[in-house]
Amino acid sequence: MLTDAAYFPCIEVDLEAQTLQLFQASEATPLVYPVSSAQKGPGERQDSGCTPLGKHYIRACIGSGLPMGTVFVARRPTGEVYSADLARRHPQRDWILTRVLWLCGRETGRNRGDGVDSFRRFIYIHGTPDTEPMGEPRSHGCIRMRNTDVLDLFDRVTTGVPVNIVASRFDAA
Repeated sequence: MLTDAAYFPCIEVDLEAQTLQLFQASEATPLVYPVSSAQKGPGERQDSGCTPLGKHYIRACIGSGLPMGTVFVARRPTGEVYSADLARRHPQRDWILTRVLWLCGRETGRNRGDGVDSFRRFIYIHGTPDTEPMGEPRSHGCIRMRNTDVLDLFDRVTTGVPVNIVASRFDAA
C-alpha cells in the first residue's frame, strides 16, 4: 500500500515481491526495479541482519558524480571500482557499490529509537555486483539494486523522499 501518496516522489519496497517502486507525480505508473532484501527476512532489531519494515525517509544521498561501480566502505568511497579481480582478492566483502541512499526510520519504537533504529543500523538502498541475483532475498539487511538501477533511482530522488518498506503489497505498514 503506497505511503505518503500526496508526496512525490515516494518509494515503496515490497519484500515479498522483491521490488522497489518509485512513484512520481509526472508518471501515471511507477518505475519498478528488482531488488534483493535481507536473507533473514523482515525485522527491525539491531544486529538482526533483517530488513526493517515501515515508514522511512532518505536521510542521505551518497556518491553523486562518482563512477559506476565505486566501492564504499562505511559510506565512504575507497577509491576502488568494482571488478572481478577485486572481488577475487576480497571474497568476504559485502559489496556496497555505485550509490548509497541511507534510510532513517520515521516510526518511534518500530524503526526509530533504541534497539530498532534503521539509521543507526546503517540500512541503505545501494548497488551490488551484477553477479548477485535480484528478486530473491540475499542481503545482510539492506536493499540491494543493480548498479544501473540504483544510479537511475539516485538521479530521481533527494533527501527527505519517503520510503515505505512492506512485507507484502497488502500490508498496512
